[in-house]
Amino acid sequence: MVGGRKRRPTSYVLRPASCEVRILPSAPDVAAEGAGVFVAAAKEAIAARGVFHVALSGGSTPRALHELLSREPLSRKVDWKRVRFFWGDERCVPPDSDRSNYRMALETLLEPLRIPAEHVFRMRGEDQPRAAAASYEEVLGREIGARGPRLDLIFLGLGPDGHTLSLFPGTRALRERSRTVVANYVPKFREWRLTVTYPVVNAARRVVFLAEGAAKRDPAAKILRKKPGFRQLPASGVRPRGGQLLWLLDQEAGRDL
Repeated sequence: MVGGRKRRPTSYVLRPASCEVRILPSAPDVAAEGAGVFVAAAKEAIAARGVFHVALSGGSTPRALHELLSREPLSRKVDWKRVRFFWGDERCVPPDSDRSNYRMALETLLEPLRIPAEHVFRMRGEDQPRAAAASYEEVLGREIGARGPRLDLIFLGLGPDGHTLSLFPGTRALRERSRTVVANYVPKFREWRLTVTYPVVNAARRVVFLAEGAAKRDPAAKILRKKPGFRQLPASGVRPRGGQLLWLLDQEAGRDL
């Protein structure tokens, strides 16, 4: 039950080797479904490898997802001592900025659960961008895998322009195949961003898109229906090798599927 309503997700598979799409009634339902995926992935990873590596995302739906995870009953279903937190991207701002993805997660998830600082690996948005990217690349290599980090779960958003993480249309990071983290200049915002690259996303065991609202309808339909021009949308480059790809959409975002 979510907000007194019985959830009635519509779940169907588009090309089983490619991805699964679940269309849910509302944005709160998307957050609840995502929180359930988090719990299941954490249990599986901890049982198999003793630790759960997850990369968080920014945005309103992840905020709601975090708040669900930080409260009972879900907060009791994860062995938080064995969870290690990472980020897929970050704005080049200080950690106390209102625009910081880290700050949002700190306030909605990490502080409520009293996660130890040594289990949290944030991108240092306050540092010089290229130096911050190189530093985070070292962090991923040290904490997850020097030969190519494999996250257990990474949450992604979807922009109206088809961007995901800080991989924006026409930017240099889209062509990166060797580096795991880069500083990416985004002309439309006239600012630098830090972002993991396709090699990291596509190596993950689980990749989950969270998308809600009418503004996400066109890029979601274009990518999932492979409409003309879909390959120009950065989110279309997310194709995990040996991992699971799941799209969680509300009815507005999934209306054209």
